[in-house]
Amino acid sequence: MLLHEKLRDKRLILASRSPRRRELLSGAGLEYRLAGDYEVEERYPETLPAEEVPEYLALLKSRSYPEALAPDEILLTADTVVVLGGRILGKPHGREEAVEMLSALSGSRHRVVSGVAIRTAERCEHFSVSTDVWFRPLAREEIEYYIDTFRPFDKAGSYGIQEWIGYAAIERIDGSFYNVMGLPVQQLYVRLGRFLENR
Repeated sequence: MLLHEKLRDKRLILASRSPRRRELLSGAGLEYRLAGDYEVEERYPETLPAEEVPEYLALLKSRSYPEALAPDEILLTADTVVVLGGRILGKPHGREEAVEMLSALSGSRHRVVSGVAIRTAERCEHFSVSTDVWFRPLAREEIEYYIDTFRPFDKAGSYGIQEWIGYAAIERIDGSFYNVMGLPVQQLYVRLGRFLENR
């Protein structure tokens, strides 16, 4: 049975402000409704390894959801980070920080990690997926052009792989392309199907 058929008597709720995640769920043929906005203080233990942070935050977002889930509801939360040399590159706070981030990523390999939590009123499953990304060396003018044209201030690591920089600057990736966009759709598709079968 196809996943959208398994979900026929369920209501999938996406708790995310990311337009990329909405696009990816729709592209996978999954119907969902958006959760209302709610506040989550995205803090994590300083000792937590960088690659474990997204799954921790996805769980935090899930547990912070302010409404009780009905028996037919499934809550989906996610978080994505860019990790370079063990350091997390989050969303830039302005143009200067975006330039610094892309300059650091230029000519090197980094890792994009997404954490996902799937929760019903009775149980929760969570996982993370990693993708390695290689940037060719970028000229300063290329970095400034991308930032000034695409304004990637809502994106971890200051870039979106689906934009100009993905076409012109990324040499290769090892892992899921869509994970770099912000949601490991293939793994989510498989795990959500198993989650529904194991109720």
